[in-house]
Amino acid sequence: MLTVIAFLVALGLLIAIHEYGHYRVAVACGVKVLRFSVGFGKPILRWHRPGKPTEFVLGALPLGGYVRMLDEREAPVDPAERHLAFNTQPLRSRAAIVAAGPLANLLLATLIYSVINWVGIEEPQPVLSAPAAGTVAERAGLRGGEWVLRASEANDGSDGLAAGEGVASFEDLRWRITQAALDGQDLTLWVAAAPEAPARPITLALAGLDVREADAALFRRIGITSPHTAPRVGQVFDGGAAQAAGLRDGDLVRRIDGRPVRDGQELRRLIRESVGPQGQPKPQRWDIDRGGQALSLAVTPRPQQQGGQWIARVEAYVGDAPAMLTVRHGPVDGLVHGVQRTWEMSWLTLKMMGRMLIGEASLSNLSGPLTIADYAGKSASLGLTSYLLFLALISVSLGVLNLLPLPVLDGGHLMYYLWEALTGRSVSDAWMERLQRGGVVVLMALMSVALFNDVVRLAG
Repeated sequence: MLTVIAFLVALGLLIAIHEYGHYRVAVACGVKVLRFSVGFGKPILRWHRPGKPTEFVLGALPLGGYVRMLDEREAPVDPAERHLAFNTQPLRSRAAIVAAGPLANLLLATLIYSVINWVGIEEPQPVLSAPAAGTVAERAGLRGGEWVLRASEANDGSDGLAAGEGVASFEDLRWRITQAALDGQDLTLWVAAAPEAPARPITLALAGLDVREADAALFRRIGITSPHTAPRVGQVFDGGAAQAAGLRDGDLVRRIDGRPVRDGQELRRLIRESVGPQGQPKPQRWDIDRGGQALSLAVTPRPQQQGGQWIARVEAYVGDAPAMLTVRHGPVDGLVHGVQRTWEMSWLTLKMMGRMLIGEASLSNLSGPLTIADYAGKSASLGLTSYLLFLALISVSLGVLNLLPLPVLDGGHLMYYLWEALTGRSVSDAWMERLQRGGVVVLMALMSVALFNDVVRLAG
């Protein structure tokens, strides 16, 4: 139920903001707006503001919306009101009205990011966990426990610690890594044992990575998947392998089979890998610290099949929660960061679309309504801040998508207006009809791919 409610609230809000952008600028340009609708189909709620011509409608199918304006191309217009029709407005006014919807979504994202910056958000410290062998991070010389102070891409002109950009949190670091990987650029990190300790540069060789999908698998190849956590056993489940071995809540794991365990991620990896190719269990010797007392226990993780592969589990929570910090900015700095994040997300979205178009990125990156609904529910369950960040992300995506030069979208209409500005004449009705049909075909194809990806993700 939470997923449904969170999805409907998100969809309704983002559509309402988008259509309000069209509506507000249309009214400001002197255009008569006949209907403002959130949703399609049979109206379930409608009202008029006293003395205003616009009918406000809430439709039964909340998968879009529209603003219907007085327009001679759609119905006869009283000569006395011709100056209020959309089609009689100057080119600059028509373009502004069309562009206002997507821009309203981008402004909403900027506002959300700015408010979160002002209020502050709890995020993991930028302290690295131990990378798996053979990953980019391991080859760069990272061993786990390093605090990342600053970062810079290879082509940004940075030549020292002071020139790189400060890393505020682990999530900020992941964002920098994502951008560098998609840019095909190496990323230099300045790392230290603590925030005030001397720093040293290390370079993540990201330029040679095949970045077809910006997902969890990419970060596993890079070797930076989660922040540093202590290798501690949390809640031990009744009847599980951990309980059978004598493990207790709070046990700190020092070594497994004589190998030092540096953090929670490495502990989880050693547990998962303790299984033979046919699912044979592999006993382990765990050296632990229990309240200052050193103990050695025989632990046999239990094999399970997951995704067609054998992994092992001890049936206990493994790894402490990461150390957190509060990321907060002042009024001006918070707004600047909000604008910057909206721009970065918009550019990343455009870049991924371009890469998919030329075959350099997988179409599996497309997400449809089922995935969006799933993320809406998950983000809402994590709290208001997570849900707001989800809204900002979807608002950016909606704004950028609608600005694409695809007929039937706002960007398609802007493309027509660009043609009119360059040639002095509007697109003919015949060409308009052909382009609209082509746009519908392309849009339906993209939606089909997105829905297929949704089904595959949820089934997996």
